[in-house]
Amino acid sequence: MISAAQDKQKEIEFFDGHAAADSYDVFTPESNMRLIETCTRLAKLKSGARVADLGCGSGVFTDLLRQQGYVPVGLDISPKLIGLGRTKYPNVEFLEGDVEHLPFETGSLDGVLLSGLVHHLPDPTLCAAEAFRALKPGGSFVAFDPNRMNPFMYLYRDRSSPFYSSVGVTENERPVLAHQIASVFQRSGFEVGTDYISDLNYRYLASSKLRWLLPAYNAIDRVAFAPRFMRPLRSFVLTYGEKP
Repeated sequence: MISAAQDKQKEIEFFDGHAAADSYDVFTPESNMRLIETCTRLAKLKSGARVADLGCGSGVFTDLLRQQGYVPVGLDISPKLIGLGRTKYPNVEFLEGDVEHLPFETGSLDGVLLSGLVHHLPDPTLCAAEAFRALKPGGSFVAFDPNRMNPFMYLYRDRSSPFYSSVGVTENERPVLAHQIASVFQRSGFEVGTDYISDLNYRYLASSKLRWLLPAYNAIDRVAFAPRFMRPLRSFVLTYGEKP
């Protein structure tokens, strides 16, 4: 894993730009719900749990957590996305903040959701340590990130690929390897597990030249990675664990 600092200003500028168009809700509503249900099941979150949605964007997943009976707080580095979330979901709490310096008291959270966040961090060690600090003993985290072992994610989003596209991503982003992310959270003190998920239907793609391919991609992703032996090649890595 590359050890480097995240360029936070570029993250802010990139996501502030998306706030203007409210354009970063990338999955269909059905896929959003399936992803949240999978994450909360893996994290064994109980109804009424206080859950921080880190990297919440405009709050789509944060509000789904509320609908599922949790007590969420969304946190994002982009002030404009946080403002958008407060407008769209007035019944949800949102905070502007940095995942490497969380504004939560030690041991104050039951759960942490890292919403497509870890792959934005060249080195997620500080983020993992902060999640561990903020969770109560017995609290849990779950993260979902694009899987570098998935051929589509690698070809389109990994900088070593000859077909890499920088459209719609910041220079901080890179698909993850499951064992590397698990290792980071283990070193922070968590008991960690790994799972994988595909069949999350996209409704938005940054590249206008490739948007016409979305139906075909969604169909291939649904069928090709359904067999159990294909699990490690599915589109997203789900990393989860508990604080002892």
